[in-house]
Amino acid sequence: MTEPGGVAAAVFAAGRGSRLGGDAAKPLLEWRGRPLVHWAVDAAWASGLRPVVVTVGYRGDEVRAALADHPALLVVDNPEWEEGIASSLRAVLYALGPDPSVDAVCVGLADQPLVGPDAYRRLAAVQGDAIVEARYLGQPGNPVKLARSLWPDALRLRGDVGARRLMRDHPVVQVECGDTGSAADIDTLADLERLQGDIT
Repeated sequence: MTEPGGVAAAVFAAGRGSRLGGDAAKPLLEWRGRPLVHWAVDAAWASGLRPVVVTVGYRGDEVRAALADHPALLVVDNPEWEEGIASSLRAVLYALGPDPSVDAVCVGLADQPLVGPDAYRRLAAVQGDAIVEARYLGQPGNPVKLARSLWPDALRLRGDVGARRLMRDHPVVQVECGDTGSAADIDTLADLERLQGDIT
């Protein structure tokens, strides 16, 4: 069942996060006492967009288990996670494709714990076939909304590239979301410590 307007939400949580070191899955890295993926999924869910799709890949069973308290999520496996972001985008679009009531999807990342539900709502409210991009104090961020009409182009993407690659060829609507949260991401342990310091 989708909300009026037919906009779904997705969170990419399939990557390893090699810059963290070790063999832990980045979505399971704890920040403020909770796994990163919980922050991202909670924001997507609180937005009211449905369905909410989460991709898992590296250590997928562990990430899936961490989401067990969210039984209504659509968790999809991305066996090609090592390829990069494009593989997770394809996994999401393949999962949503058969549901004709879904007209668009707003995509977020598991390593951005300060992206809030209002960012998803603002993007979902924009009508039309343009790509819709969240901006934070003028800087590009996530989520990014893709209308169904753009999915065939998105399915042709390969490698560690996502929706922003499509912005070269399609109109883009930018929506300021700086008052709803932050697009700060966590790629290293230093990022984790810095983000903690910024908000305490």
